[in-house]
Amino acid sequence: MKTLLKKHPYWLVALVAILLSSVYWAFLATHRYVSQANVVLQSAQIATPNVGIAAILSGAGSNELLILRDHLQSVDMLRRLDEALDLRNHYSQRNIDRLSRLGGSDVPMEDFHRYYLRRVSVDLDEYAQVLRVKAGAYDPEIARAIVVLLLQEGELHMNRMAQRLAAEQVKFIEAQVDELSVRLARARDALLAYQNEMGLVSPTATVESISAVIANLEGELARLNARRTALGASQSERSPEMVSLRNEIEAVRNQISIERARLAAQSGDTLNRLSAEYETLNLQVEFARDMYANALAALENTRVEAARSLKQISVLQEPTHPEYPTEPRRLYNITVFTILALLAGLIAHLLAAIVRDHRD
Repeated sequence: MKTLLKKHPYWLVALVAILLSSVYWAFLATHRYVSQANVVLQSAQIATPNVGIAAILSGAGSNELLILRDHLQSVDMLRRLDEALDLRNHYSQRNIDRLSRLGGSDVPMEDFHRYYLRRVSVDLDEYAQVLRVKAGAYDPEIARAIVVLLLQEGELHMNRMAQRLAAEQVKFIEAQVDELSVRLARARDALLAYQNEMGLVSPTATVESISAVIANLEGELARLNARRTALGASQSERSPEMVSLRNEIEAVRNQISIERARLAAQSGDTLNRLSAEYETLNLQVEFARDMYANALAALENTRVEAARSLKQISVLQEPTHPEYPTEPRRLYNITVFTILALLAGLIAHLLAAIVRDHRD
């Protein structure tokens, strides 16, 4: 055996490494307590006219859960935990074995954060859309306190983000509403001034009324012409009745010309031009009114959406209070390290055999 080990020293190294790791994991590694919680992220259940029932009943998407997970594992969260629970001193206690404890209470934040990520895990179950939060510490109370604070701070962070975005949206739409309100007031004042200046409430209605008068006069003219034709067959053009009928026809024609002149002419404030100007102003008022109404509706919807954007961390499993240490997994670690050491020894043995074959 000794000869074999001298001939193949890498097996000796592997055996020594296995022995040392077994001693460490079995007797020296400090116990760690692990607290865990399962949570989902949900929004306020407030229905809006534009939101379907499916959207109301659905929870947060994967994107929001990923954002929450990233924040829980961030340096900012670590600073908050350290302020509240004094994690630096907890993880750097002298009664913790050297390989497991933090290098010191004054280590750089980068080293502290790497250590924190080894002790706190936040995993996303994409199928169930559940975050599984675990925190390991050398005291059961500290382990549970870490998980509780993670959930509290995570919910506050998500709400701050949502409220800041919602406030910006509401502020922007409120500015639009104010601007459109002024625009509507100006358009309405321009229409009222035009009506007062022209002495007409609605030139369009006046045009329609005159057009109806012209249509009636043309109907009357057609009737008189028909009557004249009928009388012409039995009476002369100089008969009193024919003369009277011609006078009536001429009077109707003159009245039609007058009414048409009121509607349209080459110059002057004719009703068709006044009606066109009035319609333009009226369209501007209606457009401004519609824009203002849409902006008010958008503002109301945005305010409701702002309330819906508030997030709540719903706990499926409350942070557990560990009653006994579950880490490190001693037998598992010893087994895995032994397998890896033997594989490394085997690779070294194969490499040595290849080198010997090439030498020969």
